Amino acid sequence: MKVGVFGSNSQQKAKESIVQVFDIFKTGQAKVWIEQEFYEYLRQELNYNPPFVGLITDANFDLDFALSLGGDGTFLRTATFIGRKGIPIIGINTGRLGFLADIHADEIENTLEEIFNKDFLVEDRSLLKLETAEYLVNPYTYALNEIAILKRETSSMISIHTYINEAYLTTYLADGLVVSTPTGSTAYSLSVNGPILVPQAKSFVLSPIAPHSLNVRPLVIPDDYDMNFEVEVRGGNFLVSMDGRSEVFSSGAKFSIKKADFTTKIIKRKNQTFYQTLRDKLFWGRDIRE
Repeated sequence: MKVGVFGSNSQQKAKESIVQVFDIFKTGQAKVWIEQEFYEYLRQELNYNPPFVGLITDANFDLDFALSLGGDGTFLRTATFIGRKGIPIIGINTGRLGFLADIHADEIENTLEEIFNKDFLVEDRSLLKLETAEYLVNPYTYALNEIAILKRETSSMISIHTYINEAYLTTYLADGLVVSTPTGSTAYSLSVNGPILVPQAKSFVLSPIAPHSLNVRPLVIPDDYDMNFEVEVRGGNFLVSMDGRSEVFSSGAKFSIKKADFTTKIIKRKNQTFYQTLRDKLFWGRDIRE
């Protein structure tokens, strides 16, 4: 079995879990590749030299599955590495909340044993794609969680002229707008009062950030609809963030967002459900007074 390991460079308290992962791979005779930056972190910062057969230094790799060690940010970065390769990803949570990286430290052994035995589920998650004529520093314009249109720190609110399938929707006067996938509905979108969608929903969500009018509410649309935007801002520039990877745009820029033509594959345990994650992470049904 060929495994790729990706990780966060901030894991001082997670060394025990990291060593456990590599020990299990060694026992299972897995062929392990490690993302180079993470490997250097393990050696230099954690003083740990893991067993491996090669380093992942570019997009030229092939794996049976990828393992993300960290939080949801690390999982998103891993998904960016994987791109359209169709390699399933599993996330072990050594970070904080963990909706994507949802395997806890005490589940590592059982989870990896299930993967070795091919006793798991794979979920396909839709992505967003940004299309624009503007110059972009990063050519990877896909997002698993969300694409956010944001004002810069020193600017006033921005005007986001929005069209759905070429029909005019509205002009959002706000600090920004979050366009979210079902996967991202529990991320940035949730923090600005967007609805929670089950991962299998065929929908996207548009959630304004601090809108000028309280009448402007989040909107759910089918995921095969195209969205077009033209943004005006007094300060001259604004940001477009794709899963945290930000690009600077000038006032008047036009771009579109639509569903990507590939999916991200996520490994889930058979006894694991999205509803259980909501109960565990958001404390649904729990009396906080107890």
